[in-house]
Amino acid sequence: MNAAINARNAYRAAQTSTRSFKETEYELLGQMTRRMIAISRKGKPAFGELASALHENRLMWSTFNVDLANKDNPIPQDLKDKLAYLSEFTRQHTTKVLSGEANVAPLVEINTAVMRGLRGGVK
Repeated sequence: MNAAINARNAYRAAQTSTRSFKETEYELLGQMTRRMIAISRKGKPAFGELASALHENRLMWSTFNVDLANKDNPIPQDLKDKLAYLSEFTRQHTTKVLSGEANVAPLVEINTAVMRGLRGGVK
């Protein structure tokens, strides 16, 4: 039984290492989006959980933004500019959600839209 578990874990690790950047980004966006949706449905009692999820989503977008600024990033400049704008919007809107001035829906919509764009390029 341990051999089967070890083999499965080794295969899983090999699968993970062969994912493309787009596939990894798609998966990460999906995880963040599902988490924000699930927690926001819990309402005010889950505000601490939501704050944590929003923080992680904002960090993810900050990381995307750093990658976009890399001169070796092959994404066309027009798309880089649009994604950088979404990153900034995400940063600002997250602050509004945390202060109770807005809801999480636009952040979910942004992540979902980017996932749709990635899906078109994920093979």
